[in-house]
Amino acid sequence: MEQVLQNLIIALRASGVRISVSESMDAMYAARLVGYENRQTLKDSLSATLAKSHREKEIFEASFNRFFSLDGFSDPETDSYRAPALEPNEEDAPLTQMLLSGDNTGLSMSMREAAQRADISGIRFFTQKNLYIQRTLQGMGLEGLDRDIRRLSKEDGASSRQKGSALKEARDLLFENVRNFVEQQFSLFAGSATREIIEKYLRNIRLSNLEQQDYHQMRAIIQRMVKRLNDLHSRRRKTSKRGWLDLKKTLRENVAYQGILFDPRWKAKKIDRPDIVALCDVSRSVEAVARFMLLFLYSLNEALARIRSFIFCSNLVEVSHVFEEYQVEEALVRLQRGFGLGIKFGGTDYGQVFQDFKKTWLDLLSNKTTVLILGDARNNYGNPQTDILGLIRERSRRLIWLNPEPPAFWGTGDSEMRRYLPSCYFVKECSTVNHLERVVDLLLRTQA
Repeated sequence: MEQVLQNLIIALRASGVRISVSESMDAMYAARLVGYENRQTLKDSLSATLAKSHREKEIFEASFNRFFSLDGFSDPETDSYRAPALEPNEEDAPLTQMLLSGDNTGLSMSMREAAQRADISGIRFFTQKNLYIQRTLQGMGLEGLDRDIRRLSKEDGASSRQKGSALKEARDLLFENVRNFVEQQFSLFAGSATREIIEKYLRNIRLSNLEQQDYHQMRAIIQRMVKRLNDLHSRRRKTSKRGWLDLKKTLRENVAYQGILFDPRWKAKKIDRPDIVALCDVSRSVEAVARFMLLFLYSLNEALARIRSFIFCSNLVEVSHVFEEYQVEEALVRLQRGFGLGIKFGGTDYGQVFQDFKKTWLDLLSNKTTVLILGDARNNYGNPQTDILGLIRERSRRLIWLNPEPPAFWGTGDSEMRRYLPSCYFVKECSTVNHLERVVDLLLRTQA
């Protein structure tokens, strides 16, 4: 049973439950204390040791029920297999005897043991289903069953032909039961691998190519990214409060204690939350990237950084209050459609945007401010106002430009990116969420 519990823990981890080694040991100990006779008692005990949140409790409930669910052989309510009511012979293979005698308990145990020997808990991809079906069938003794069917088909007599025909039907039903069992195990053990493949794909896909049905999953990915960044930079700030031992200062401060180091002093670099002024292009040409940039800013505004947020198309408007007043879905709709914000959706005019910023918000900038611009720099052949962008760069600590187009497109057509480059601290292509994460990670490393 210890191996069974280990497989259950593997299945729970694959479903998203975080389980440490010590928690696994606690679960083993709890199972030994309560025993395996009462299903509900065992379930409650394991839930208390393995599931730590309401969401994990729900996952545990579903995974436990699926893991210990009845298969086609052991479920009395299913008609998936009926014995052919024929007497087995001593020369028949063990699997043949179980099928002919209707030994469903033996068939169920044989299937589970064969699957365990085939390491069914290692299944990760849907392409492996047929492999594990064949391994399980071979482990149950399919070769002996096939040999009996071939032998009976060659023998004369109606009874032999009837027995062979019954075994062929039983073999087909056996295959169906094993296939259903393997698919059940796949749903238990392969969840994390499937999610990892999908997440890796979504993290690297160009946001302009993203399908509508993937938006919800992308939001969850971004939330996990923000949480990871929050954990990382929170630890960094905690470490900075300790720093490294300053031996000279420590010795001077502890002379009064005759050299006993009661009051250690530390060297540390203070790492502060960055001040960010973010300008986000919401025109149609960068609509998909802008959506997720705004979502990233929304999450960061809640957790990590001090952000003043602006959106622009033909003019520039501040939208910091939208992040505070509305839930994320409604906030994104309002920002992209400009509900009640006074934004003009015409041709993109970077020159006018920079003029608006200089006129109204230039005083926001200081030597601690990072200016973050997301846009493709396509100005519809208007005045780019590069001198104002240079002034913004001088008044701020650094100016970072994220362009959703690849570098080969910068400066082509109506793109003014090449003319804006000298005023930027750096310019990065930003067309995937991985690009966004790397830039935000860099921003959060700002040292005061």
